[in-house]
Amino acid sequence: MELGIRILGMFLGVLARTYIPYLRKLRQKKETSFKECYLISTVASLILGLIITVLIFPQFNIAQPGLGLEASIKLFCLAFGFGFGWNSMVSEVVKWTEKEAGS
Repeated sequence: MELGIRILGMFLGVLARTYIPYLRKLRQKKETSFKECYLISTVASLILGLIITVLIFPQFNIAQPGLGLEASIKLFCLAFGFGFGWNSMVSEVVKWTEKEAGS
């Protein structure tokens, strides 16, 4: 159950970090179609995030017995933030490498 909450939270965090900026650009008419770089960034973040979630999250023991739903919500929020932040880091690395390659 906890692993499922961790993976779901991380997955939704990555998706939110990918699609919220895309939707903003679409609304501002800066984007007309979904670019391949969004998909590549999402897939890379999901793969790396899943690996790190499985390796690091077992070290966090926030789900205490007796708390039930509250502990699950805390765990989900932590995983969501982790996925959101992880995708931000991957996106920044992609932007830096694109700028340096274009120079």
